[in-house]
Amino acid sequence: MKRFIKIFSILLGMSLFIVTCRKDDYNLEQALNKSDIKYSIIQDKNIDAGGNTVILRNETPGTISMWDFGTGRSTRTTDTIHFAFKGDYTIKFAVLTGGSIVELDPVIITVTEDNLNYVNDPLWTAISGGVGEEKVWILDTDAKFFSGPLTFYGVNNGWLKEGNPWNGGANLTGCYGADCWTWGPDLATIYGGMMTQGDYGTMTFSLKGGANFTANKRLEQGVVQTGTYYLNSAAKTLTINNASILRDYKPAKNGLTGISNWTNYTLLSLDENTMQLGVIRDRDVDGEGLAMLSYNFISKQYSDSWVPEETGPDEGFDPVFGAGKLMEMLTGNTSSGRMWALDWAGNPVDWIAKGKGWTKAAADSETWGWDDDWDAIAKNSWILFDRLNGGSNYTLNQNGVFTRGTFTVNEETNEITLNDNTLVQNPGHWMSPATNTIKVVKAFPGKVETKGIWFGTSYDAAKDEWLAFHYIL
Repeated sequence: MKRFIKIFSILLGMSLFIVTCRKDDYNLEQALNKSDIKYSIIQDKNIDAGGNTVILRNETPGTISMWDFGTGRSTRTTDTIHFAFKGDYTIKFAVLTGGSIVELDPVIITVTEDNLNYVNDPLWTAISGGVGEEKVWILDTDAKFFSGPLTFYGVNNGWLKEGNPWNGGANLTGCYGADCWTWGPDLATIYGGMMTQGDYGTMTFSLKGGANFTANKRLEQGVVQTGTYYLNSAAKTLTINNASILRDYKPAKNGLTGISNWTNYTLLSLDENTMQLGVIRDRDVDGEGLAMLSYNFISKQYSDSWVPEETGPDEGFDPVFGAGKLMEMLTGNTSSGRMWALDWAGNPVDWIAKGKGWTKAAADSETWGWDDDWDAIAKNSWILFDRLNGGSNYTLNQNGVFTRGTFTVNEETNEITLNDNTLVQNPGHWMSPATNTIKVVKAFPGKVETKGIWFGTSYDAAKDEWLAFHYIL
């Protein structure tokens, strides 16, 4: 029951605050005895002859419910749960009363028949392979599908498969509140101080006789965890009982601490081959702020059959935009704007020859161009594009010096002309942009929030080669 104590500590704090504010009553409400607590657990056999449907009721006023039914947990006064598989299930009940937690004796119920309708859902099939099957998942440590094993989101991001989380704030776009954003660090950034590089092991979701979960955590000295899981298809959430997902159990850097709940996960995406499970960083212990951390998984079958893409132009090279879409990518909507900064912590500069770049991180370009001066400038500089008041405007923050002007877009050539200015500069450095016309060499419509834009500032026709800078939101 220690987990419940954590969950209700805030409620206890609020209760204490209310009590201390009263002038005449300084005593907490007396805790109830075990015999005073009334509740019921009813198997509704009118719904399921095998007793698969169970109704939980806390019949004691003034108490807060804490149910643990093996496949999940609930704090509702009345709740209806479904067991898909026959077998014996232990239901534990406790209440918060008078500042104390009172635990009741466990109740064992018997389900006599399977009702596989409760797991006959595309998401249950995607995560497990289907009834009678099991599926093995691994972290995408080599960026075979995602940009890496870890992505950061705002705490109000959610199910992403219907669209992007940052377009307009509607539910179908993955944005369910005010705090919606994303940052997908590449492998160099992740392994440069966030996570340990190595084999994290496997985790298995099974539907063989029950919804069973196993995690073989190789980076945790071979720890093997077993438990159960419950996938709420409607709410797009996943609960794992008595175990947790593959993760870095000993984070190498700030930002991965401050997570108190490794039982409940937000299902950000899930299909036959890929899955993103989000956990909330709810305690700002390292000054990193609240966020949702998505751990990105691929099925082992997908990983084993994966082959690198054929050699050819990079993704996003020489992008094709619909009418007005390049302007929209630069500026966002007409009532705000978008601020772009050099990707100094990731991969800020590249030579893109015949459609292919070669740098993956800032360290790749340190021997021929990127240096500490660029770092210092990039950390304190940005350019903002907007369409306020019907115009096409830019604001350049060049290391604390602000200038504003207008720009134009040539949709035929994917060129942007900054009137009377250039991109962020490093005066005296040979790479510093010297032209006010820049070309969008690589862009990723629909993925700009995670992948940014590559702006070409000079071109070598003999080599078909661009010097390009990577700007991110």
